[in-house]
Amino acid sequence: MSFNWLCPYCNYAQVVTNNKIRTCDADLRMNAQKEGPLGGLLIAIGCSNSKCLKTTIRLTIRNLTVNQYSMVFRFDDEKPPIFNQIIIPAGNAKPQPEYIPAPIREDYYEACKIRDLSPKASATLIRRCLQGMIRDFAGIQKGTLNKEITALKQAVEAGTADRSITAESVEAIDHIRTIGNIGAHMEKDINTIIDVDPNEAETLIKVTEMLFEEWYGDRHRRAERLAQVKKIADTKKEQKALPSPS
Repeated sequence: MSFNWLCPYCNYAQVVTNNKIRTCDADLRMNAQKEGPLGGLLIAIGCSNSKCLKTTIRLTIRNLTVNQYSMVFRFDDEKPPIFNQIIIPAGNAKPQPEYIPAPIREDYYEACKIRDLSPKASATLIRRCLQGMIRDFAGIQKGTLNKEITALKQAVEAGTADRSITAESVEAIDHIRTIGNIGAHMEKDINTIIDVDPNEAETLIKVTEMLFEEWYGDRHRRAERLAQVKKIADTKKEQKALPSPS
């Protein structure tokens, strides 16, 4: 068995082979279970990156299809898992570079950490994370995220925004604002409950990671390339200023 995998510790892409994975089934059946017969699956994967080598552990709890004539149990694939989460490390955040401001990174890491425990709170943190990005990266501060997104849209349309900011990314942020508002603000009718599930929270996290790369990553790489060109030009200028050999 082998499959592609990305280490949550070091973000190293690799192929997991039999010598780097261990699995363990657990029969959790007992008399009179409200959830029905249960089973657990523990999966441990070791990173093959020599600079990391850390272990990731996922725990899954599922219903079972019970064969009364056999002690062997099988997971019921027609029902969603009752619990399915990486328990080590806590959260699934990708390491982010230091050129992204620390408060923004901290909100992102916390959103990843609580994605499964509280998806609604995770979405709210992502909303705050993106508001911080608009204020830091675009230099727009208008008091509310809605006003800041409107100002950012106008800057993109006028061509005054950073080239890394696209109309599509601003639209995505506006959608995330709407979803994040579910956790940030109570509905007018307190009996109206709108949930955010873990998969939806994960989508918001992935979009945020994309914006980290498109905004901060692209700007950082541009600055590095321009600095390299300047260094080459300065070197050539120094060489030109040297006296010719006699």
